[in-house]
Amino acid sequence: MAKACILSVSGPVLTSGEAALFKAQNPWGVILMGRSCVSRDQVRRLVADIWTATGRETLIFIDQEGGRVARLKAPEWPLFPRGADYAALYAQDPELGREACWLGHRLMAAELASLSIHADCAPVVDLPVAGAHDIIGDRAFGTGPAQVADLAQAALDGLRAGGVAGVIKHIPGHGRSMSDSHLELPRVTAGDNELSKDFDAFARVASAPMAMTAHIAYEAYDPGRAATVSPYMIQEIIRHRIGFDGLLMTDDLGMKALGGSLTDRANASIEAGCDVLLHCSGFVKTSDGILAEMTEVAEAAPVLAGRAAERAAVADAIAKQAEPLEPAKAWQRFRELLPQVGAGI
Repeated sequence: MAKACILSVSGPVLTSGEAALFKAQNPWGVILMGRSCVSRDQVRRLVADIWTATGRETLIFIDQEGGRVARLKAPEWPLFPRGADYAALYAQDPELGREACWLGHRLMAAELASLSIHADCAPVVDLPVAGAHDIIGDRAFGTGPAQVADLAQAALDGLRAGGVAGVIKHIPGHGRSMSDSHLELPRVTAGDNELSKDFDAFARVASAPMAMTAHIAYEAYDPGRAATVSPYMIQEIIRHRIGFDGLLMTDDLGMKALGGSLTDRANASIEAGCDVLLHCSGFVKTSDGILAEMTEVAEAAPVLAGRAAERAAVADAIAKQAEPLEPAKAWQRFRELLPQVGAGI
């Protein structure tokens, strides 16, 4: 049985220790960070080695939004637009904005699927506000819930058409954060009337197969406790008010917004209602250190079962549902729609 966790790899090659861990613990998913993505052939070999270790075609994740959040980098891979680029076109013509966003993510899915990567931690559904930290910034599809959700749905549809399951993030909203949750726990002091706009954006795409939590404390509901480890935020806000019933994964447990040991963070996340633990080891630089952290998270993760397993099966199934694509024609149309970024693609 798979464990309810998504682990990472410390570099471009699976180490013997990582292979042994994956064989023993059988994580439901594995996420590839930038440190593990050098070339197409190298990534394909790495995925094959991961599958050999786990004994199955484990779902492979990546953070590939476009713009500044891209683990697959140029010139080895195409450079895709920022959320802000789609938003600008949408402001001129919503229909063309939706078309461009679908095409961009369909082409991105083709790149990912060619590497046997079938899950993408995108799109961003956060609503940035003036004066907030730039951690979201130009990653966003706009500032209003209707536009952001419209483009996010186009992105999800484009990914899915290419056999890639999308992960909406960072539910229930990271755009009002005044600090970076990688470094500390942001505390959002906005009231219910303001936060309802953030929730509305996610509610409009609540049919997404997966979502990633926000390591943010919403003082109006559960002061001082990140949504990731808050039963109230997960059950009452994310599940009930927003209406999201897909697979809910944590943001990276290694981020400094969460206190306590990794075991404490893992236990609190599962107890609060998260389905799967995500661990990326973004702050650790040695393979031994990364392996030690991954081992702690994997050992704390429960076996994937019940409703969580059913939700995971939906995401797994999307990898087998790719639709045909004519790449040359699709790229031509994409560059026509977004010439300002097309020259760099």
